Amino acid sequence: MSANDPEVLAWAASEGRIVLSHDRTTLPAFAYDRVRAAEPMPGVFAISDSMGIGQAVEEILLAAECLSADECKNLVRFFPL
Repeated sequence: MSANDPEVLAWAASEGRIVLSHDRTTLPAFAYDRVRAAEPMPGVFAISDSMGIGQAVEEILLAAECLSADECKNLVRFFPL
């Protein structure tokens, strides 16, 4: 079973979850659409395919330590920082 980007973002919003994805093109665009429509958007972390797994984990953990859930709302953050 697969879901399209708007479905993934709607599910994440209903569950209060930040989306981690390698999709740096379409998913962020749909996330910004949700923000413009004043729909809940708990956040998207878009990770470059070229990032090593260790670096990706370190940067995601750093973001998790430094950002509160409220600070992630309506945020699309591209990694690497």
